[in-house]
Amino acid sequence: MIPASPLFSQIPLPRCAEKSPRWQQLWREAISDPLELLRLLGLEAQAQELLAASDTGFAVRVPRGFVARMRHGDPADPLLLQVMPGIGELLDAPGFSTDAVGDLAAGTVPGVLHKYAGRALLIATGSCAINCRYCFRRHFPYAEQTAAAGHWRIALDHLAGDSSINEVILSGGDPLSLSTAKLSELTDALAGIAHVRRLRIHSRLPIVLPQRVDQELLAWLERLPMQKILVVHANHANEIDETVAAACAELSRAGVTLLNQSVLLRRVNDSIGALVELSERLLACSILPYYLHQLDRVAGTAHFEVADAQAIELVEQMRGLLPGYLVPRLVRETAGAASKQPV
Repeated sequence: MIPASPLFSQIPLPRCAEKSPRWQQLWREAISDPLELLRLLGLEAQAQELLAASDTGFAVRVPRGFVARMRHGDPADPLLLQVMPGIGELLDAPGFSTDAVGDLAAGTVPGVLHKYAGRALLIATGSCAINCRYCFRRHFPYAEQTAAAGHWRIALDHLAGDSSINEVILSGGDPLSLSTAKLSELTDALAGIAHVRRLRIHSRLPIVLPQRVDQELLAWLERLPMQKILVVHANHANEIDETVAAACAELSRAGVTLLNQSVLLRRVNDSIGALVELSERLLACSILPYYLHQLDRVAGTAHFEVADAQAIELVEQMRGLLPGYLVPRLVRETAGAASKQPV
C-alpha cells in the first residue's frame, strides 16, 4: 500500500475570509508568456525547444499559484507538462481530429449539448483560468456556441420545453469563470423549471485558482434549491495544496457533492504511484474519484496518449491497493454513444 500524503493532516480549515487579492486580479495576473514560465522555474535552457512548438494557435495561460506548485528546475514536472507547449502538438496523428467527442453533432440550440438521456450540457463560457494542452475543446467554436448569450434565453427555453431533462451540466470553458451574479441569473431561472432537479458544475478553478471559492460563491451555492454536484479536475496529487484543501472544505460545508475526473496522460500520471496518491489526496479533501478518462483524441494531443492495455493494468493495480470507492472508472467518450464507454 502506498501511504497517503500527510500534507493536510494538520491543516486547519476555517471558514474562508475574503481573499486578497481577489480571484479576478489573480486571473488577470496569470502567465501567458511561456518564456516567463520557464524563467520562473529555472528552465531557460528549454527555450529553444519551446520556440519551435509555440505556434500552435492555442495560447498559454496558467495561474501563478499553480506554477508555485511545480518543481523548480524539473522539465518533467507533471504540472508543467500539462500547460507547456510541446513539439508533439505540431505532429499530425492518424485518428486525431478537431471534434473527437462529437460535440458539434450533439448541439440542439446554441450553447446546449444533448448527448445523454436526462441530461443537458450548457457551454456556459469559453473562458478558462488555465489552458491545458490536452484540452478536448481546444478547437471548439466558442464564439458561436455559448449558452450565456442573450441572458440564457434560448438555452432556458429549450430546457423548459423538454421534460426529460432532470439534470443541467454547466461546462465550458470553465463555468466558474463567470461572475457569481451571472451564475445567479442562470440558476434563478433554472429554479423555475420544475423538472430540473440537479445542477452539475464541471470546473477546474477550485484546483488551479482556489481563491474563486469566495464568500459570494459559497452563498450562491448554499441557497440553490436543487441538488448541486461539483466535478473538479485534478490529474496529479501535486495540484492539490493547502489552498485547494481549504476551498474544498468550504464547498463541502455549502452542501456541494464533490467528485473528481482525471485524464490519463503519458508522463504526467501514468504510474501506479501517481494514481494512488491522487486518489488518497482527493479523499483528504472530501472529493471522491469519479472518472479516469482515456485521452480524447483531439488534434495536437497525441503525445499524451496512453495505450488501453497499460490503462487497464494501472486500474487493476489500483483495485489491489485501494478501497473500491477510491478507484475511478476508466472510461472513454465516444462520439454518438449513449454514455461514457468503459475501457
